[in-house]
Amino acid sequence: MTTTPAAETPDFKTSSGIEVERYYGPDTHPVSQEDLGDPGRYPFTRGIHPTMYRGRLWTMRQYAGFGTAKETNQRFRWLLKEGQTGLSTAFDLPTQTGLDADHPAAAGEVGRVGVHVGTIGDMETLFADIPLDRVSTSLTINATAPILLAFYLAIAKRRGIPFDSIRGTLQNDVLKEFLARGTYIFPPGPSLRFAVDAIVYSLKNLPLFNPISISGYHIREAGSDAVQEVAFTLANAEAYLKEIERRGIPPERSGERVAFFFGCHNHFLEEIAKFRAARRVWAKMMREDWGVKNPRAQMLRFHVQTCGSTLTSQQPLNNVMRTALQAMAATLGGAQSLHTNAYDEALALPSETSAALALKTQQILAYETGIADTADPTGGSWAIESLTTRLERRIREKIFEIRAKGGMIHLIAQGVPQGEIHEKAYEHSREVDSGRRKIVGVNCLTVPEKKGRLKTLKVAASAESRQKKALAAFKAARNKTTVRKSLDAVSRAAAQPSGDLFVPVLKAVQARATLGEIVAVLREHFGEHRSS
Repeated sequence: MTTTPAAETPDFKTSSGIEVERYYGPDTHPVSQEDLGDPGRYPFTRGIHPTMYRGRLWTMRQYAGFGTAKETNQRFRWLLKEGQTGLSTAFDLPTQTGLDADHPAAAGEVGRVGVHVGTIGDMETLFADIPLDRVSTSLTINATAPILLAFYLAIAKRRGIPFDSIRGTLQNDVLKEFLARGTYIFPPGPSLRFAVDAIVYSLKNLPLFNPISISGYHIREAGSDAVQEVAFTLANAEAYLKEIERRGIPPERSGERVAFFFGCHNHFLEEIAKFRAARRVWAKMMREDWGVKNPRAQMLRFHVQTCGSTLTSQQPLNNVMRTALQAMAATLGGAQSLHTNAYDEALALPSETSAALALKTQQILAYETGIADTADPTGGSWAIESLTTRLERRIREKIFEIRAKGGMIHLIAQGVPQGEIHEKAYEHSREVDSGRRKIVGVNCLTVPEKKGRLKTLKVAASAESRQKKALAAFKAARNKTTVRKSLDAVSRAAAQPSGDLFVPVLKAVQARATLGEIVAVLREHFGEHRSS
């Protein structure tokens, strides 16, 4: 038997609590032509390029990583063969938290939720037979981001690939780890220093590479609403720009190399409006608040991932529809890059079958729906424009509030935004539990679960032992004296109150130091952050 929703008074609100009107029209919700503008022109409400997807489709960048570097390399090459246009690397928890595979605390986690990369050898295997100067690669990593970038650059140098031809993005947004995700290592101050060292090096040496992707996605996945997601993300961006400016690089220059990463949730209209509002808020922040005249620095360039938290383990095939609609909202909202989740991700890492369907979802949107034929297809819709304006207003108000209270770094240390996200997550949970917020197959329209489960991807238990053996062989084959000298150089740099850490780290990985060894040296100077 299929159950139906209980009768109750409908609640016509977006996930951010914005009241949705019965209808929108020119008499009640006039459109501001000044705020609307044209595609490719300030305030970029309608997109950052005049022709948008006519000129270039969004990058189809499916997130992938599991087990060993060899296994993930096989998935990468398969995805490229299937028509994926960019790579996005998922790393396991030991890699994210700076632990080598042989560390006791890494036991049971090696290769589980991503690929393990602890050495330059692992990185070489991960990108074997992949042309680094032609494929754009996203490294989704944060606390250890500078070390992973060093691995990547080291293998490029080995292959004779000039740094000025390397394209891609380093997530490198450690502030959101304190806000929403928790895979930090060092306290906020040293963490920010390390991240910005990699950014500054990239700005000087990697002209086609985005050295940071400031993430609202994880803030949204932690339970925030759309307003908090964008406001906290852009406020974090201000913190990075201030630190980069302190290093001598003004926002006129750094602003054009900052990328962003947002989630796309279930409320179709609000999500389209959210992306349009975010572009407008950023443009105004840059021009009006920071005095930035460079149009490229005023452009909000962002990647979108459909929200994993919206996927359900009950009736998992329903997730195909959720992902498709979220992907459509992201492209109608003008994303530059997109990852579509696989329908089985609430159960396990994506299988090859589900990953292929997720990629085909993007390809169908691009080639069959007509969405890519015109810039900002929903622009001028009274409903979309009204929601865009109301979201913009709320986001700006939140950013002004953050500034007035001392900025994001100060508030993160006080636990203020974390508390606000937790409150919103609790509110959402209560709405689902009470049935006020409907989730098909979970709290309404449920059906008895059939026996047997979908065939899901399983990471072999032997992956961890194989990784440990590879690490032991790597360590046995290197020059210990050279490694020790390189780690001493990292230690001397860390002991200074300021100064560059990235170049010593790059030299250390070239000397065959491991991720865990480098992090251990930094821990000696910076300590570890413990949440209160």
